[in-house]
Amino acid sequence: MRIYKVCKGSLIMTVKYIFRTLGAAVCILMFSTSVQADHRWGAYHWARSAAVEINLKVVNSTTGDWTPVLSDSIAEWNVSEIFELGIDRDDTSKRTRKRCNSVTGQMRVCNAAYGYNGWLGMATINIDAESHIVKGTAKVNDSYSSYWAIEGEMNHVLCQEMGHVFGLGHTSEDGSSQLTCMDYSSDPGSQWPNEHDY
Repeated sequence: MRIYKVCKGSLIMTVKYIFRTLGAAVCILMFSTSVQADHRWGAYHWARSAAVEINLKVVNSTTGDWTPVLSDSIAEWNVSEIFELGIDRDDTSKRTRKRCNSVTGQMRVCNAAYGYNGWLGMATINIDAESHIVKGTAKVNDSYSSYWAIEGEMNHVLCQEMGHVFGLGHTSEDGSSQLTCMDYSSDPGSQWPNEHDY
């Protein structure tokens, strides 16, 4: 199994949701491939047969203010006929949330103060030799807690990072709204996935 983790100066399979009000450019660190019209993130996907949904367990490593956002994001992604998400367990210690280690066959969702590093949310995936995602994490950065006061942004960012763990890229990176959490807009209508994301 090939594992790609965040590390300095090497291949990174990480998407960073850049803090827009700083005027930072959108940054996707991955293989040099363009985002396709169906906004897949490269060829990465969870293994499944065509007719079987993916029953993906989520490890909740969020604090109380993020837990309802996570529950809402799970409900919105469960509209899909592809995914059946559910909370496997809660592991919310400060150390666990800060480290946010991935769990094989699952998605871990974490929040912590990760520092003023330019990103609101970050997704990481680990893949096998067939480009199947075998585990992933979705992090939201509480260092920018004042940003979370903007209507819908907690939903937008967490929903988007979960989408990256499913293998989706952005639908736009120019600030335009496609009414999906996978775009890079501040439109309050872009809080959740739409039918194009399923």
